Amino acid sequence: MPETTDADGALPLNRPASCGEVFRVFNRLALQGFGGVLPVAHRELVERERWLSPGQFLELLTLGQVLPGPNIVNIALIIGDRHFGWRGALAACGGLLALPMVIVLVLATAYQQHAGNPLVAGALRGMGAVAAGLVIATAVKLARTLRSNPLGRPACLALAAATAVMVGALRWPMAGVVLGLGALGITLAWRALRRQERSP
Repeated sequence: MPETTDADGALPLNRPASCGEVFRVFNRLALQGFGGVLPVAHRELVERERWLSPGQFLELLTLGQVLPGPNIVNIALIIGDRHFGWRGALAACGGLLALPMVIVLVLATAYQQHAGNPLVAGALRGMGAVAAGLVIATAVKLARTLRSNPLGRPACLALAAATAVMVGALRWPMAGVVLGLGALGITLAWRALRRQERSP
């Protein structure tokens, strides 16, 4: 499998060999994504396949968050397009959506028939706790990339905490928070990078 250089300075990165491999990896990723695909995406794309470094995954996740549509679909489209153009983008998106869509339609039909069953309702509540744990685990993994962020760890943590308070506690609209704090983060990072360029 061809390799490229890891921008984070760690192990060399792999490249997918074909559109078929892109489809298979994203299909495998999607079929493991019960309760949330992002933790599985990090494990598959960064740790297992090594198509992305942790920093690159965070960059794509950031881009996927601010673009319209589900962030994991945006990430899939970007990765597929990066390696094989529009064919790779279609392969990644198809792998991510095709079989899971069939499974979701079957489960939705079954849920409609058994929604009143207390066992089904309790199982779904339990899965909610697992999904929350997966999101927290992914956040912890992504936090490790803050060491190389131009803002520095304290500023990054402050922005993350402000986001959590505004969205989670104050219930402000997510779009406004992303645009406001995102613009602030971009401005601070741009200034930090300019200072680094000027310093010898």
